Amino acid sequence: MWGAVSVRSIDGLLGRLVRAILLLALCVFCLQCNGATSDSPANKATLATAAVPKYGYEIVNSWPHDSNAFTQGLILVDGKLLESTGQEGYSSLRSVELQTGKILRKVDVPDPYFAEGITVLNGKVYQLTWQHQLGFIYDAQTFERAGEFKYHGEGWGITTDGKSLIMSDGSSRLRFLDSSNFAVTKTINVLDGQTPVTQLNELEYVKGEIYANVWHADRIAVIDPENGRVKAWIDLTGLIPPDALNNEEAVLNGIAYDQANDKLFVTGKLWPLLFEIKVKR
Repeated sequence: MWGAVSVRSIDGLLGRLVRAILLLALCVFCLQCNGATSDSPANKATLATAAVPKYGYEIVNSWPHDSNAFTQGLILVDGKLLESTGQEGYSSLRSVELQTGKILRKVDVPDPYFAEGITVLNGKVYQLTWQHQLGFIYDAQTFERAGEFKYHGEGWGITTDGKSLIMSDGSSRLRFLDSSNFAVTKTINVLDGQTPVTQLNELEYVKGEIYANVWHADRIAVIDPENGRVKAWIDLTGLIPPDALNNEEAVLNGIAYDQANDKLFVTGKLWPLLFEIKVKR
């Protein structure tokens, strides 16, 4: 009798022990699976292709803009707009009165250069040209030519984070240049999920992010300067009535940020209006 009871007790103890071991092994296996899944390529792809937020806009104000200006670059310095206009024979650097669109100062860019984006860093204006791999440097106050700089490939848009010059070339890449010697110090590839965003054009650095026009698109990409990830899109569809434009190249292009007053301005090539907008998140 004692022996039979002991065997059953031992069998029960062993059974409970085996079940506990199996349960523990199952928990460990599940944890390992979950950890592997979070880092798996398939899961990373799913996260990467998650929908990027789309922002709307509100028009705060609008002002006249030279409808003959083929806008390639736009910035705001000391309350005045600086604008770079393109096309051979019509390219220029100009200072424009915001409220009236009146040209206050203008320097023509000679043939055969096709001017592109501009930015200001340390009191100097840096202006790109499209296909000549050559940029011009001006004194920001007088517009007197202060030098030139060279780069590889096409020049489209340019901005600055206060340290580097950041330029686009029509592809999905953005290059960071040392302003002292114009050497490339960093390159990022701009991606919406896993999709490269090409045709990056006019650029503006806004509160730690890069805003980029996409050529022939009514939207602005909001880009993380660390990794090139598109954090959001600003959809500007309907900003200007279609009947106000009469040229297929009259596309959205021109972003200026007033850091002192936290105001954002946009316009386009050959647009008769310039807008102050508020981004609606």
